Amino acid sequence: MASAPTPEFVNPVDAPPAATPRRFTLRQRIVLRIIIWAGSLVIRLIGPTLRVSISYEDGAQETLGQRPLIGSFWHSCLIPATYICRDLGVRVMSSNSYDGEYMGRIIHQFGFVAVKGSSSRNAVRALLGLRRALEAGWTVAFTLDGPRGPRHKVKPGPVALARSSGVPLTMFHAAVDRAWVLNTWDRLMIPVPFSRVLVRFGKLIPVPREASDADLERFTADLQSSLDRVCEFAEENVSKVGRGEFTLGRK
Repeated sequence: MASAPTPEFVNPVDAPPAATPRRFTLRQRIVLRIIIWAGSLVIRLIGPTLRVSISYEDGAQETLGQRPLIGSFWHSCLIPATYICRDLGVRVMSSNSYDGEYMGRIIHQFGFVAVKGSSSRNAVRALLGLRRALEAGWTVAFTLDGPRGPRHKVKPGPVALARSSGVPLTMFHAAVDRAWVLNTWDRLMIPVPFSRVLVRFGKLIPVPREASDADLERFTADLQSSLDRVCEFAEENVSKVGRGEFTLGRK
């Protein structure tokens, strides 16, 4: 399957991010700078040490070479996903919250573009921004259970965007064999250096433009099932990475 043409406009990734919003207090702005610096440093130090392999379901073999796509993954694997998918110009929905602000700025340093909004606030504006990105030839991505859960529960935004744009859905999970797991709602994983990582991609889910609202519920259930399936496979098989059973991923 041929890749979409490279968009012919200046990549906003090249532009510096806006100043820290004044809605945050001075203390919050100072803490933001510390978190952004520390988070970026952790990813840059740990990322190159990871032993990454990529696995595909039947029918998903060409997803990495295709653009645009609407990608989905769980919030817990945000750190390995940021490093593995770096410098691809992926557009990601980012909430207007304090957490969304520092995550958006961290991923910006790895070539992502944050589109402001969330499932609970400014969702329509964000979805319109993501649709424009798809029309320009970029891939967009959702951390589907963000920004505040419930954990591992699909929200309807990607399916609605797939219907309006005609762009198919893809999904993946990045399992880590050794990680520090934070005591947060998403159980965020920080990979231990030199850990094995298995990225499992599911097969594409096309959503017809003429799909009814009832059809959207079915496609949302399909996306949930696909994410559950790739997550289970990756977690069960990550210990086999490096034993010749999976295709080596980009370092």
